[in-house]
Amino acid sequence: MVEYKVVETSVVTDETLEEILNAWTAKGWHYDGMQFAMTEASKRPAMAFVLFTRALAKDS
Repeated sequence: MVEYKVVETSVVTDETLEEILNAWTAKGWHYDGMQFAMTEASKRPAMAFVLFTRALAKDS
């Protein structure tokens, strides 16, 4: 079984995204993808959603 984690950030910079990736992979999560929310007023993303997965431990 797979467990999912979505981390949302409104600060979309390389430093912030690196911090999120490093923090959650250090906790055992596997990077699965990234989605950006854009606005018409800017060419830069307004938000980012970083997606992670990990296997659920089997109940003994």
